[in-house]
Amino acid sequence: MKVGIDAGGTLIKVAYTDGGPIHFAKHPIAEIGLVAEWINGLSASEVCVTGGKSGVLASLLEKSVQEMVEFEATHLGVQVLLERMGLHEEAYLVTNVGTGTSIHCVQDNTQERLGGTGIGGGTLIGLSHLLTGITSFDEIVEHAKRGSRERIDLKVKHIYEGKEPPISGELTASNFGQDLFSISHELSKEELLATVIGLVGETVSTVSVHAARQCRSSTIVYIGSSFSDNPLLKEVVTSYTILRGSTPLFPDNGEYSGAVGALSVLE
Repeated sequence: MKVGIDAGGTLIKVAYTDGGPIHFAKHPIAEIGLVAEWINGLSASEVCVTGGKSGVLASLLEKSVQEMVEFEATHLGVQVLLERMGLHEEAYLVTNVGTGTSIHCVQDNTQERLGGTGIGGGTLIGLSHLLTGITSFDEIVEHAKRGSRERIDLKVKHIYEGKEPPISGELTASNFGQDLFSISHELSKEELLATVIGLVGETVSTVSVHAARQCRSSTIVYIGSSFSDNPLLKEVVTSYTILRGSTPLFPDNGEYSGAVGALSVLE
């Protein structure tokens, strides 16, 4: 058994194989002890760990493990996942939307971190909880699917009412920018949660498009647990990325890129 593990701030992502297909699993970080117990119970295994909590996990293991830098593991994992989809990109941007967002340029088979933003999955859950009291990611996503941002976000077309705007009228001029004082009591959870996802998606994609210009590539590979079973976030990021002139890619099992990268060094 070969096991690659990405122990992050919120989730532990696992990619493992016994010589056949790669299997995937994920656990909340609170279950790090259970993950260690599972690994310790494997009679014969090679393990490589990465991520912010990899040191904590390694300390709980009863066998020697390899450790690698998270950014490098993610870079290798993205390459593997793209190749599994039949894609062979020579240069691209990687935007990893986890608890926060980290942005990397991949060129000539090397990666360089260009920056990031504190807006990410943690923002999505935190703001959603403050606005609606809902804390479950799955529940947030389910409510947001049924919501509309029309009464909350201020678009460019609203400002240039009756006049042709100098940029696309569909761009958001201000998230949560409509006059909400008179209708705040009327807004539904669905509307509020859809708008939170819109804020996260537009921020992530806007920062990514600007970073892609530094990378001299119009292809942006979006990965991270924030996209897991979250079609609305994918939709927002896709439309905004295209609107701003870049090409979005979402590799299958992209949230496991770090774990897959850690696994790849064992093969």
